[in-house]
Formats: sequence, structure tokens, C-alpha cells
Amino acid sequence: MGDKIRWGILGTGAIAKKFAAGLHTLPDAELVAIGSRTQARADAFAVESNVPYRHASYESLVSDSKVDAVYVATPHSLHAENILLALEAGKPVLCEKPFTINAVQAEQVIHFAREKKILLMEAMWTRFLPLMVRLRELLAEGVIGEVEVLTADFGFKADRRGGRLFDPALGGGALLDLGVYPVSLAYMIFGPPVQVTGLVEIGTTGVDEKAAMIFKHAKGQLALLQTLITANTFHEASLVGTEGKITLHKSWWKGSDMTVALDNGGEELLEFPYTGNGYQFEAEAFMDCMRNGKTECAVMSLDETLAIMKTMDALRAQWGLKYPME
Repeated sequence: MGDKIRWGILGTGAIAKKFAAGLHTLPDAELVAIGSRTQARADAFAVESNVPYRHASYESLVSDSKVDAVYVATPHSLHAENILLALEAGKPVLCEKPFTINAVQAEQVIHFAREKKILLMEAMWTRFLPLMVRLRELLAEGVIGEVEVLTADFGFKADRRGGRLFDPALGGGALLDLGVYPVSLAYMIFGPPVQVTGLVEIGTTGVDEKAAMIFKHAKGQLALLQTLITANTFHEASLVGTEGKITLHKSWWKGSDMTVALDNGGEELLEFPYTGNGYQFEAEAFMDCMRNGKTECAVMSLDETLAIMKTMDALRAQWGLKYPME
């Protein structure tokens, strides 16, 4: 590994382009290769995102000796096999969320990574934003006392015409694609829930189009979460504590400001602006782990990733929702 960590991106969709843009803002990172299933798509992505080496197969990408780390950016129905492909080639892997389709797949890839002692991390980029770093600090300092309730939403009106989100074969639906954000936020604040319940509306294509979830956590804290792909939600999150409240403003999962309001008086808007699109922060954390010989990242541990997948499995079990590949 040289001064710069050289990245390869596996997949050429919208999220791959966002991650590529984030990497280009980092002086100690270099995007050197793109892998697709066709040469034409690899070439088109390379031209648009300024990538020197183009591979017409995922196998070729992960075998490229010029690649130090792989970012998996395929639909989540393919994550498990793509993670294993890269790990088998000995490459550290940062995999886009949701980590896999279900907990069984997550356990498989986590076991393999730990057995081979190779760095693996879920790309929950929100956790690494300056806003979220400061939020964790404020909560640890007890600024609003004990947090009792979290409310968070993430929903938008998706295009039904041939959209991936409405395709069960691609793991479509609101929960895995959008709901994972508020679910992960609840984990970050409270830890794993001890009780999970949810209501869902299954659409005509067989995916969860909207859902409301309530988690009860170990100390009695509640998380009230909603996600949908049929309408735009407020895109805000709020924390109610015994001594005050914190509001994460629109759009909280990529946000840069929050308001802290204390019960004994005083309200302050805290701003944490950042350049770029925000994806660079997870890449920085991942590269720091690589340079320090770590196989997991404390901010987004594999145990937590697995627990989140189990929670989403539990919700889908309540809803009777299974994907064709399960």
C-alpha cells in the first residue's frame, strides 16, 4: 500500500457515481478501476467519473493488482456474492447498505471476513458525517439528559416505471433501501431493540411500499420510525430527552445542522457544513482502518450490521415478506 489507497468500484449505478465523487475529494485516495458486467458500461462510467482502468467483469476488477480496496455498489440482492468475490481475492471491502438481503447472508460474509482477517464494513455513510460525530458526542455528554424517544423518517415518491425499488427480485421496497437509515440511527442512539413491531402496506408488485415501525430498547426508550416509496416525508429526526430535545433538520441522513433546545431555557442551531457529497467521510474511516491494520470499524461494527439485518428480518417476518432469492 502506497501513500494513496487505490480503490476499485464494483458496479456502475447511481450510488457508485456518488462514491466516486466522494473519493475524488480525498488527497490520500485514488479511484483506479471500475468493474461492470459489460465493457460498454465500464467504459461509460470511467469516462464520466475519470477512472483509468475499466473491467468488463467483477472477477477481473477484484483480481486487479492495482486495486487496494473494493467498494461494492451493486443492488443489494447481489451484495453477498460480490462481497465474497472480493474477499476471496484478498481485498478489503466497503459494501453499500443494506449490507445484504438478510441476516443469513450477512453471517456468511462476516464469518468469511473474520476467518480471513480481512477488513469488511457496511457503508452506512451517514454515521461518519461531522453532524453525526458531534451528535454522538453531545449524547455522551448528556446534554439533553437521557434520550427517551427518537422519531425519524425517510421516504420519497419513487418512479414505478421499471424501478428497482418496486422489483422483489432485486430486494426492492422501502425497508431495505430507505428504512435502513432510521433503523441504523435508532441503533446508533439506543443500541439494539428488545422488542420490534411494525405495520406495512404491500404493493401490487409484492414489495413493502410504506411501513411504520416501533422499537422498544433496553432502558425503555422508544424509536418511532417510518419509511415509504410512495410519497415524500419530512426528512427530519428528533430526539426527546429528559432535559431537552435535539432536532436533525432536513435531510437528516445527509444533514449538516441540528437544533438543541434545553428544557431550562436556551436554543442553539449547530451547523457542521462540509464540502463534497459526504461519501468521503466513510472512505476516510475505512482507509484509516486499513492503515492501522484493523479488520472492523468501531463506528459501524460487523456485530451491529448483523444485528440490524436481524431486526429487518424480524420486521419482514411479521409482514410475511420474503424475496424470491430467499
